[in-house]
Amino acid sequence: MQRPALSTVAELLKPITWFPPMWAFSCGVVSSGKPLADNAMLIIWGVLLAGPCVCASSQAVNDWFDRHVDAINEPLRPIPSGRMPGLWGFYIAVLWTLLSLLWAWPLGTWAFAATGLGLWLSWAYSMPPIRLKNNGWWGNTACGLSYEGLAWVTGAAVMLGGEMPADKTIVLALLYSFGAHGIMTLNDFKSVAGDSQMGVRSLPVQLGVSRAAWTACTFMLLAQWAVGLLLWGWDSPMSAVAVLLLSFCQLPLMARFVRSPVDKALSVSAFGVPLFVSGMMVSAWALRALEETA
Repeated sequence: MQRPALSTVAELLKPITWFPPMWAFSCGVVSSGKPLADNAMLIIWGVLLAGPCVCASSQAVNDWFDRHVDAINEPLRPIPSGRMPGLWGFYIAVLWTLLSLLWAWPLGTWAFAATGLGLWLSWAYSMPPIRLKNNGWWGNTACGLSYEGLAWVTGAAVMLGGEMPADKTIVLALLYSFGAHGIMTLNDFKSVAGDSQMGVRSLPVQLGVSRAAWTACTFMLLAQWAVGLLLWGWDSPMSAVAVLLLSFCQLPLMARFVRSPVDKALSVSAFGVPLFVSGMMVSAWALRALEETA
């Protein structure tokens, strides 16, 4: 049976998508307040779990179950192009899922359970009959929770030896998951035609591109403003101002985006999202400072 080239396997696993959960896990590590240098190997192991393991497996799962939609939207992807022949896409999705669980095991019960939940969400997002992706509200919620909130809380829990992270950590992780719902919507504007034909009810399909653009921006901004207000209330005024300023820097990009959603979605992803995730790390260091002074 014909086998795919290693370069094609790497393309299927999409290394460029690994950054968000790796970054969120790192935010959890920082927010825990625990020494970083003393736990270097633990941190590296966890970051690899979040990105090259769990996120990569979710990309393989998604591409396998989206192969018919991708044949319309992005026919040059590994599976619809034929460079990933036969059932190889499915085999890799299953193999990477199992490898992710195996990799999570040494990190303890919390990390293993969180990995299992994240992997379940990735399969539920793409696989019929659940296929959360068929409704943008549910699908984007699952992605936001997995990529940001779950990864953040797991990073903190691993550093705490499996203990439940502080309430402030969980609240900020959930708020950034809420904001990530909007980020996930940005990815859907390039696929409106194929999604419409294949019954994928992304938010641009459900709401129209203009209303979906406003919705994405609202999710992103409300999350950041809520974080800023909480940090101010927690006596971290400099961090609060930094998060709010980063959000205000996104406004010009968003203004152009809502006027021309399909054309400008990529610019918000490329330049606005890095500002969003920078605020995440600012918030993590604020929580760390609060832990150290408690």
